Amino acid sequence: MPWTRNEMAARAARELRDGYYVNLGIGIPTLVGNNIPPGIDITLQSENGMLGLGPYPRADEVDPDIINAGKETITELAGTSYVSSADSFAMIRGGHMDASVLGAMEVSERGDIANWMIPGKMVKGMGGAMDLVAGARRIIVLMDHVSRDGAPKFRKACTLPLTGSNVVDMIITDLAVFSRPDRNAPFRLEEIAPGISIETIRSQTEARFEE
Repeated sequence: MPWTRNEMAARAARELRDGYYVNLGIGIPTLVGNNIPPGIDITLQSENGMLGLGPYPRADEVDPDIINAGKETITELAGTSYVSSADSFAMIRGGHMDASVLGAMEVSERGDIANWMIPGKMVKGMGGAMDLVAGARRIIVLMDHVSRDGAPKFRKACTLPLTGSNVVDMIITDLAVFSRPDRNAPFRLEEIAPGISIETIRSQTEARFEE
């Protein structure tokens, strides 16, 4: 049975270490904040200028002025701070993020990522994705294994405009987890969702990977 989006986010949260500064992208990655393991001190950052994001609010905690980069309401923590957009991106470009968890439309077997536009469709801009893949020390991607039309999203080569080249370290989909020890190594299949066969993974993955 495929993992739910919350289960995918929880799996990504297990990769984070005590003391990490972590940026969360829009979409499934925002759920990571609700799944930080107990006893681990992680500081979450949002490129709209918030350092120290809390989990999603309960109904009685909603404050429309406290939002993440995806304009979703979130909570603040003891020690949360707010900075300008320029300072927020200085943190990212300066290499101060230990990890970034991002969504993607496609990832290639080389670790290229495409996650900002589909040609012919209106987009408002790249946002912070290009800075994040260049500035964060580790990039974890959360995405569905296939697109809505059933096409593999983990591909031999990306067909969409790239956000970054050879930057992805781990891929977590609703069917499997792939990782590589360094950016010169191939991706290796690390885990499969319960009830999903290796044959299913092979048939729905265009990229080459080690088993």
